[in-house]
Amino acid sequence: MNRILLAEDEEVLRMLIVDIFEDEDFTIDVAADGGEAMEFLKNNKYDLVILDYMMPVYTGLEIVEKIRCAETNEHTKILMLSAKSQEYEQKKIFETGADYFMAKPFSPMKLLALVEDILDGNN
Repeated sequence: MNRILLAEDEEVLRMLIVDIFEDEDFTIDVAADGGEAMEFLKNNKYDLVILDYMMPVYTGLEIVEKIRCAETNEHTKILMLSAKSQEYEQKKIFETGADYFMAKPFSPMKLLALVEDILDGNN
């Protein structure tokens, strides 16, 4: 079974995503900020990490850099969520090492479809 880490500081959005993913029987760990996300990453391996760009403690970009520096996480797929959807922001996200980007606001069902494609190797 695929294991996912979600790091999102907006509580309502975090709860919505978790509900949808748990309904589909995904194993998902949840962090409310970048510090919690780093603790999960120190102790677990993930197939996919979904990060909010702007979070307290560590930003999504800082976490991506740390994931990409750790040899144990080099194959982890990373999806960045952000309201910062300008082209130069997306370029920075990909240059830092994220594999996928989804602009906020987004359809939770589109997020689920993208995650399923990523984990199935279709994207």
